[in-house]
Amino acid sequence: MLSETYHIPVLAQETVDGLAVRPDGVYADLTLGGGGHSRRILERLGKGGRLYGFDQDEDTLQGAPEGDERFTFVHSNFRFLRNWLRYYGQPEVDGIVADLGVSSHHLDTAERGFSFRFDAPLDMRMNQRASTTARAVVNEYSEERLADVLRLYGELASSRRLAAAIVAARERRDIETTGQLVEALKPHLGKECWKKDMAKVFQALRIEVNGEMRALRDMLGSAATLLRPGGRLVVLTYHSLEDRMVKNVMRTGNAEGRAEQDAFGWQRSPLRQVGKIITPSPEEQERNPRARSAKLRIAERTGQ
Repeated sequence: MLSETYHIPVLAQETVDGLAVRPDGVYADLTLGGGGHSRRILERLGKGGRLYGFDQDEDTLQGAPEGDERFTFVHSNFRFLRNWLRYYGQPEVDGIVADLGVSSHHLDTAERGFSFRFDAPLDMRMNQRASTTARAVVNEYSEERLADVLRLYGELASSRRLAAAIVAARERRDIETTGQLVEALKPHLGKECWKKDMAKVFQALRIEVNGEMRALRDMLGSAATLLRPGGRLVVLTYHSLEDRMVKNVMRTGNAEGRAEQDAFGWQRSPLRQVGKIITPSPEEQERNPRARSAKLRIAERTGQ
């Protein structure tokens, strides 16, 4: 049995309900984490069902379910979804679920360097075998490239000023820890909103370190073609960048949101949105701060 102490799932019931699980279906949980969603999917699967759980973080190996022949753990980034499913002889699936962003475990484990609440090494790698760390980004990127990262992935209007502050600080000494980064940036952030803006800085660095937007684009492109007609794609997003990409793919079939039309002028898309966006209740947001920015989107594979 998996432990949800690794990661507190947001909208767990609504997410699995959105998959419309068939007892004999084939499903992929692309962000296994603590198994909150996978466990619920397995409860709904019959003996003939299959579930593939993806995660690039080695820590999840300790919590992967054992002894269930219906479950296969895939230690990989979900951008390689298509390759792995083909490897396991699954050219099509009935449902795909992804809980994007950073997990509770990552934020609460100080030594992983994902949170400015702790003074820890600047790491932020979800895959601990990866070579690029937040320390490398902060100390080796040019000022212009740093500003681009902060603007694109943190949506910070003060990206250039903050990039300049990082460069000035690292000229005195390498920035090795989250505490040193906070020390370098805090004087350049407003007293009222410094925590909010610091969270955006850490978000931007995390996205860059893990190549999150590129991985999401690759995964969504694969998902749209791997689903059987009537299959469901269920995605939880936490910031506007990833949510915009998911929305575009669900509406038009591509990350850019370019609507294609057939010879009769009808919009062509491999997916059809199901229902409205679901957001957590005030009670869930109070219990789980991560839920405050969450949006759940559901789409179904069309026959096109």
